[in-house]
Amino acid sequence: MNVLIVEDESHTAALLKEIIEQDTDFIVTEMLESVEEAVQYLSRYQPNLDLLFFDIQLADGQSFEIFKHIDVVTPVVFCTAFEEYPLQAIKSNGIDYVLKPFKDDEIHSALLRYKQLIAKLKPRPASPINFKTPADTPFQRSFLTQYREKTIVKRVEEIALFSVEHENVFLYVFKGGKFPLFKKLDYIESVCDPAQFFRINRQLLINRDAIISFEPYFNRKIILQLKPEIKTKPVVSRLKVTAFKEWLEQ
Repeated sequence: MNVLIVEDESHTAALLKEIIEQDTDFIVTEMLESVEEAVQYLSRYQPNLDLLFFDIQLADGQSFEIFKHIDVVTPVVFCTAFEEYPLQAIKSNGIDYVLKPFKDDEIHSALLRYKQLIAKLKPRPASPINFKTPADTPFQRSFLTQYREKTIVKRVEEIALFSVEHENVFLYVFKGGKFPLFKKLDYIESVCDPAQFFRINRQLLINRDAIISFEPYFNRKIILQLKPEIKTKPVVSRLKVTAFKEWLEQ
């Protein structure tokens, strides 16, 4: 069964993943850190998820904000250091409320509660998440950018990567050069084919054809060698390294 963790403390998220996957019926498909990331991910993959683990206080707001942007129908286990939100958690599809610092048996108890719930409801099993895109999915084919007074069309095949620099987004093309885009990187990620582009961190969305090699970096991260080269270090965040390697091999 597929599990999503939304937790802005990386150590806690990694520990929670380890405890959950002690039960071989469950696999953690992704660990996210913010309301914004959760909304983006759930809007695409919620039908493939069986259970959600939400921290309440996230970097960009409370996880209850997620429910204001998307209709969450998947059961939620809230893991939090705060005791004052159980009623709001129940109203937000919550099936359990675990206080931090949590213990292994408390997480296993929440998983058992979920199993008992679905045993009564007898739902159809969810399909594994498939990051490959159906042929008829309408991903964006080109982007409009500016060069002096001209509006220029850049086809997706020309684009090596998208980068956030000083709060502005730029696209880099394989032939060299960068051009401004007046859109948010979250939006760009949502309209690009995930089989071709991967968000390695908060600043960079990379075309697989731009990747030459990678090597270990600090704190279990990896750093990429790209063509074209850019000033920003293309570092894959630690929590995304495994997913990134799997994506490269698809």
